[in-house]
Amino acid sequence: MGELAGELGISRATLHRWVGGRDQLLGEILWSMTVEVFEARASGKLGRGAKGIAELVGTFVRTVNGSKPFREFLRNEPERALRILTTKASVVQSRAIARMREFLDEEVEAGRLTPPLPVEDLAYLLVRIGESFIYTDVITGAEPDAAKAHAAVTALLS
Repeated sequence: MGELAGELGISRATLHRWVGGRDQLLGEILWSMTVEVFEARASGKLGRGAKGIAELVGTFVRTVNGSKPFREFLRNEPERALRILTTKASVVQSRAIARMREFLDEEVEAGRLTPPLPVEDLAYLLVRIGESFIYTDVITGAEPDAAKAHAAVTALLS
């Protein structure tokens, strides 16, 4: 935060007033990466129905896993990363669940998806499936794998 404040030519106190603490700033930065995938879905670049939702989760996982700065952050500060990304205090997780719920509602209303669970629960579960295959290396030591996330979502929605 001190380095960033210096680069911006402001005091640390001003930076904290603007963005909150380090965790809040990191959450917003990580959300900016996440929202790009959701925007691709909203603009019609990804498919519709169950297939499109699986594609969305797979693309999300692939995008995050392909980010070298994110992987380095996760490797260097795994506890902080998981706290920022996966707890109730996380802007990333709460926003991702809300966006997923919007997409699911849209697909259900259009008749392209029959959800196997209530939409709110399904949105939460789909985000958690994605997270499971992003943080696999931290949780189990296995390699993160977007194809497995896609396959899990496809199985759930089929």
